[in-house]
Amino acid sequence: MQTFLNVGVDVAKDAVVVACAEQRFPVQSVPNQRAPLRAWLKSLPAGSRIGLESTGAYHELLADLAQAQGYTVFLLNPLETRHYAKAMGTRAKTDRVDAELIARLIAQEHTRLRAYTPPTANQRKLDRLIRRRATIVRLKGTLKLTMDNLGGFAAELKAVMGKLDALIAKIDAAMAALAACSPQHQEAQQRVETIVGVGPVVGISLTNTLERVPFRKADAFVAFIGLDPRANDSGHKAGRRRLSKRGPAELRRLLFNAAMSAIKTKVWKPIYESYRTQGWSTTASLVIIARKIARAAWSIHHYHTTFNPERITKCLA
Repeated sequence: MQTFLNVGVDVAKDAVVVACAEQRFPVQSVPNQRAPLRAWLKSLPAGSRIGLESTGAYHELLADLAQAQGYTVFLLNPLETRHYAKAMGTRAKTDRVDAELIARLIAQEHTRLRAYTPPTANQRKLDRLIRRRATIVRLKGTLKLTMDNLGGFAAELKAVMGKLDALIAKIDAAMAALAACSPQHQEAQQRVETIVGVGPVVGISLTNTLERVPFRKADAFVAFIGLDPRANDSGHKAGRRRLSKRGPAELRRLLFNAAMSAIKTKVWKPIYESYRTQGWSTTASLVIIARKIARAAWSIHHYHTTFNPERITKCLA
């Protein structure tokens, strides 16, 4: 007889709503605080599976407590949960409905999901800094576009941009200091940065992700980032391939920027020009280079090697 449960959790700042796929206990609301969460977790049978969506930082306390007490935790992408809800014909969206849906998803699909492993304190801090940096970079771009061709504000715009650049530089310094706290991370980052086109910010982001999640193959890492092409075929139709764009959007952006920098070098420029000659667009060629950089980073991190340009240029032979 099954004793464990498949539990779905809808997380909010102040409370979490929990539901069970097996309906062994009623849907209930638990304060999103350490003591109430611990008491609720103790009421679950050993071996239970718990699913919850990634919601900024609000999910972290429950995910960490549940994993520490021996439960299998699945951290879900909210976008994928919404797609699952549509596939199941769910019409309403409430905390209770979401919790029940997550419980059902975990019960049916747990074999296809990756179990959650808590990051270290430094990994979590680095991840937060990377995400905050991404927000400021987006704000810079939006502000520049908003003020474009609008006369009379050049001095003010320059001052604001300078402040934002200083803030980004301070975040970069904080990330470098955190990375330096771990000799293992620093060594891994230095190896990744031997890839031509990869600088400190990209190196920190790549290394933090590779240390955080144990990818078995380079393909898994590429798919995690969302740089994998998604097939769209049916019968005799061969549809256009588009990127899945799942996973960390900022890491995709950083890799694309790294590719733009890389194609100016003698290592990557011939490869880029080769794809352009074959008819690939500028964007598609840059995505291919970004994907190759990601694969090289996984290989370097996995095998503790450094970048070998000859392996990259073999494709031109």
